[in-house]
Amino acid sequence: MRHLAAVVVLGVLAGPTSADDLPDVKSKAVVVLDAKTGAEIFSKAADDVRPIASTTKIFVAMVVRKHNLDLGGWTEINRVDAKEAAGGARTRLDVGEKFRNQDLLRAMLMASDNRAPTALGRAAGMDPDELVTAMNKLAKELGLAHTKFTSPSGLHGNVSTAREMAIALTAALGDRVLREIMGDEFETVVSKRHSKIGYGTTNAPLVAKKYDVVGGKTGYTKPAGYCFITGARIDSREVVMAFLGADAKQTRFADFNRVAAWLDRGAPGSKLAAKLDPKRPKTAPAKHEIEAHGRVAHKAAEPAEPAEPANDPAKPGPSIEP
Repeated sequence: MRHLAAVVVLGVLAGPTSADDLPDVKSKAVVVLDAKTGAEIFSKAADDVRPIASTTKIFVAMVVRKHNLDLGGWTEINRVDAKEAAGGARTRLDVGEKFRNQDLLRAMLMASDNRAPTALGRAAGMDPDELVTAMNKLAKELGLAHTKFTSPSGLHGNVSTAREMAIALTAALGDRVLREIMGDEFETVVSKRHSKIGYGTTNAPLVAKKYDVVGGKTGYTKPAGYCFITGARIDSREVVMAFLGADAKQTRFADFNRVAAWLDRGAPGSKLAAKLDPKRPKTAPAKHEIEAHGRVAHKAAEPAEPAEPANDPAKPGPSIEP
């Protein structure tokens, strides 16, 4: 029952720990880290290598920022961008239109437009292959041994782990520009021809405002399932969370709410012990494993997952990605 095991890194506990103290998450791989120290608070299959879909795009954003992307510069969407985005969710960036690079970052990170990654790479002086190479180089620099890229958009082949995606998100949120964009609910993007596109975030907990969500990224492909990485401030602590491989669109957000509520109660059953260095892999201390299997069968039926927030009718344009 390894795939159902929830693993929590523990220090010296005041008393015995029950699996029932832990959040009953449904996503296939989950991790929660303290954003400041890197300490693990909760995990489930956190080191399993899985497809990561459009959560990939935080690496595109970090790479182009490292390559001195001109935020105020204009970039034209071309047929290379259209080709790279083929097979993904619908786009609102038309071939031949020019957009400011900061707006392309918004389109990519808020609504996951698949034509934005290669356009941004080109604006920073990289063709698609060079962009992928730079993304793999960044993963290596961050010490992410299991994170591999073959596609700028995340539509094909990219893999990582919940733990490594949480570490990567910590790095992305350390960039003031990216943090602001990922924490934004809605923006109107205007092309050079004055066409207007309204982009709403796909980060449902950010819109719901039940918790103080810092910002993050969603993703979906059939192989990856529904994915969600996000930062949040809960009980005076900033944390980063990664949920990979959920079976349904709302499950990843319901998992976030389960974990957030658990943290709000003081994270019973867990005590911070490990300090992870995002610059290099580190041998983990001894772990106390808590088998979570059987808990669902003995619980009452779960409440219905929360409905996805409706788009503001005053704000045209739905989010692109599921």
